[in-house]
Amino acid sequence: MTSRLLPPVAVSCGEPSGIGPEIIVKARSALGADLPLFAIGDPRHFVDHGPIELISTPADAPFVSSGVLPLLVHEFASDAPAGLPDPANAQGVIDVIAKGVSLVTSGDASALCTAPIHKKALKDGAGFAFPGHTEFLAHLAGVGRVVMMLACDALRVVPVTIHIPLAEVPVALTPELLAETIRITHAALIQDFGLNAPRLSVAGLNPHAGEGGAMGVEEIAVITPVLDMLRAEGLAISGPASADTMFHAGARKGYDAAIAMYHDQALIPIKTLDFAGGVNVTLGLPFIRTSPDHGTAFDIAGQGIADPSSMIAALRLARDMAHTRAGAAL
Repeated sequence: MTSRLLPPVAVSCGEPSGIGPEIIVKARSALGADLPLFAIGDPRHFVDHGPIELISTPADAPFVSSGVLPLLVHEFASDAPAGLPDPANAQGVIDVIAKGVSLVTSGDASALCTAPIHKKALKDGAGFAFPGHTEFLAHLAGVGRVVMMLACDALRVVPVTIHIPLAEVPVALTPELLAETIRITHAALIQDFGLNAPRLSVAGLNPHAGEGGAMGVEEIAVITPVLDMLRAEGLAISGPASADTMFHAGARKGYDAAIAMYHDQALIPIKTLDFAGGVNVTLGLPFIRTSPDHGTAFDIAGQGIADPSSMIAALRLARDMAHTRAGAAL
């Protein structure tokens, strides 16, 4: 990790009626001055969760007391009653994300960490046309293809297909999609995780990785040819492997990231290993973006009991990735 001083991490407030503001304040309290950060949002949505200090520019954030959250003000249309998203605030949520992207793109922030949003609220209140955060960030960055990684201390895993019905996975799993996902993952492991020669393990789609075609042909027709092509390019890749043998402790020592074929194949192991500390990372963007691996939790919003562990992990990873990327650029 480089010692170069970097700008603070920007944190978008997410859906203000959820647990976002609470876990941001708690994360600041836990991390203190060791990790310079600032949140973007409306003071009305934060004051009930702990001390805040309004700042005029991200450069002011490192000078705020360690137990106080630096807040860059973005006014919303209304208050944010706990657990009850107000459609009037939808545009504010969208604009805060865009402001965060602008600040990290300009160099005023070293990375962007996003608190959870509620997609239905954004669609109902502002006609939000994107499936989620990731696609909106790719749009703002002008990037056609990005990759979702879930990361914790024990595992990094990337699903090739994400939020689609299981029945649609075999059709969506094209050679082009698989190859692009692996290439983006490989490049990010070098640029943002500091691994000079990343090792990737790729799961099969079917039980027992198809068992030679007896349980499915996708491994033979799609996955193996792509892996052979990428191996010829010099990538260190194993697989296709039976997914039920890839995630025990011994197997995980053999790779730096696992490539899974569909959502649950990736998320079940990481949430089993570290349910509270998993981080969502978007690979392939021109800037660093992390997020807690959970939702708005409307059912516990406003009760002061939200667990900030995933937000803390997301902020730490954002900082570490920013240092690694900056060091690689020196």
